[in-house]
Amino acid sequence: MKRKLLLCLLWCASGLMAMAQTKGNKIEFTEYTLPNGLHVILHQDKSTPNVAVSVLYHVGSKNEVEGRTGFAHFFEHLMFEGTENIERGQFSSLVQKAGGALNANTSFDRTYYYELLPSNQVELGLWLEAERMKHAKIDEVGVETQRKVVQEEKRERIDNQPYGSMGENVFSLAYTKHPYKTMPIGSFQDLNAASIEEFRDFYKTFYVPNNATLSIAGDIDIEATKKMIEKYFAAIPKGNKEIPRPNITEPKQTEERRKTVYDNIQLPAVIQAYHIPAQGTNDYYALSLLTTLLSGGESARLPKALVDKQQKAVAAASIPFPTEDPGLFLTFAIANMGVEVDDLEKAMNAEIERVKTEDLSEREFQKLRNQVESQFVQQNSTVAGRAESLANYAVYFGDANLINTELQRYMNVTKADIKRVANEYLTKNNRVVLHYLPKSAQPK
Repeated sequence: MKRKLLLCLLWCASGLMAMAQTKGNKIEFTEYTLPNGLHVILHQDKSTPNVAVSVLYHVGSKNEVEGRTGFAHFFEHLMFEGTENIERGQFSSLVQKAGGALNANTSFDRTYYYELLPSNQVELGLWLEAERMKHAKIDEVGVETQRKVVQEEKRERIDNQPYGSMGENVFSLAYTKHPYKTMPIGSFQDLNAASIEEFRDFYKTFYVPNNATLSIAGDIDIEATKKMIEKYFAAIPKGNKEIPRPNITEPKQTEERRKTVYDNIQLPAVIQAYHIPAQGTNDYYALSLLTTLLSGGESARLPKALVDKQQKAVAAASIPFPTEDPGLFLTFAIANMGVEVDDLEKAMNAEIERVKTEDLSEREFQKLRNQVESQFVQQNSTVAGRAESLANYAVYFGDANLINTELQRYMNVTKADIKRVANEYLTKNNRVVLHYLPKSAQPK
């Protein structure tokens, strides 16, 4: 009786927290589109005198053409070179002198720029992003400079990093047709072969207001900010080129694909990648809870079984890649000293089979829900997090208000859903498997 009462209280608490997220703590925002196509989202939060100014361009590595990979990521760097009105190398300096910080990132699906500034410097952020959108300096000097920067980044983060080539090997093995087969870092050969005109054409195609979302969150006056946006962005002309959107469906995988990689490592590793639906689908939310079950903390199933109990691994985890088109669900483990890679893979498979065959306890399921809810709330606890979430929801789903309602989609997932998606997607014929081995183990 006490156990039933406890479970009932847990469920009620979860429901109340979800209601609080969607009602009591609703994130208010203003949303509109300029005549030139620039989508604008404004969120006021006067709790701290800070503001996040961000622009999301709906272009990632999947928009690149064969033979010219790496352009989206390259432009993430090139866009800090300067503009007609900002001297080379001064972009970051202007923000730092104003007491702020800035950065950018590129994925398969988007390129995202942001400045974190004192709220009295919001106009600086708007001017900088408008300059980037209208007057970016794309010349031989900047291109050659950033070619070297990108090459050094690849050497540092991928080529000379233990297991650093994991992404390249996984995605190139898992995809045969879809552009996800190439990681955003792209190819040195493609970048080196590209002409200055090709770079300028990429800019004119994708860095246009009708392919951008300006998302601002923080201590702002909405009406005053609207006037500043009008001042800096309204005169930027709409792009006159058709924006390429790949319409490629990856053929269904019907048999397991395997690869052995000899790397500069000491401990072997096993990586398994399963094809899954795109972000925002019902099954994606179920798979997200599944990954929390498998690797959401030290007491999750993979680290608990492989690291703590069996001591076959020094690390184990799972990751679902949130992608606009159908993506991948990864499980990986790094072997403990003396453990054979085949034994490690068997142990990983056993944990996957457990999810498929055993029912979740109410206690474990409730823990999952609490973890997911905590992660969701934490993600949107800062103005930077809210600005990014609002932009993502608007671009990927056409619904910025998902920042207030998406949590319920996670809460709608049942124990049966988790078991079902494990059986449907985490199958041998739907996966690729990589064994990472030390170079010393490579046959002579």
